[in-house]
Amino acid sequence: MQFDWIYFYLVMPAIIFSLWASAKVQSTFRRYSRLYSASHITGAQAAQHILYANGLSHVRVERVEGSLTDHYDPRENVIRLSQSVYDSTSTAAIGVAAHEAGHALQYAEDYAPIKLRAAIIPVTNIGSQLAVPLIIIGIIFSAYSQIFSLFAYIGIFFFAVCTFFQLVTLPVEFNASRRALRAIESQGMLSRNELDGSRKVLSAAAMTYVAALAVSLAQLLRFFMLVNRRD
Repeated sequence: MQFDWIYFYLVMPAIIFSLWASAKVQSTFRRYSRLYSASHITGAQAAQHILYANGLSHVRVERVEGSLTDHYDPRENVIRLSQSVYDSTSTAAIGVAAHEAGHALQYAEDYAPIKLRAAIIPVTNIGSQLAVPLIIIGIIFSAYSQIFSLFAYIGIFFFAVCTFFQLVTLPVEFNASRRALRAIESQGMLSRNELDGSRKVLSAAAMTYVAALAVSLAQLLRFFMLVNRRD
């Protein structure tokens, strides 16, 4: 079996970067989870303050199981905060909760990148399931018929859509963090020194999205090179 040097030189560095980013966000969150705010405001209260200040009192804030499982569900208009965020008064928890409130603001204001991301989710869901199988089938059976090369290129197209989804996610996440930090500061939830903790947690979280895009781009290029080489 021939060693996949393309994977080793192209994809592996991106995967290592992704693992580092994941470890970084975990360690940063743990560090600032031990730094509690002088205001004693909880993550749930921080999210509610931001929502009410922007006329979004209809958006609920609920507790969800898990660690760093925080997210905003636009279909049900609910912000779900993990146990380590919902009741915590740490600067890390307040930053994460405010970030999710930032997503609610994006939907309320029809923020263009989040509308685009929502529009391509159906294609992305299909593509994430079909892309790799189609590429593998195309590569294996293209030796018997060139028609199978078309399968591979359709798979690459689907994978490219998934990569584009990752790309669109970047401005969405960065914008939500900027909204969060601006709201925390303007509403006096944290002091200037405490705000630095929230900022570092959100910056570390943003790097995980950058890493995900890097892995996706590297895989896309690898698949394209493998299919072209087989042709």
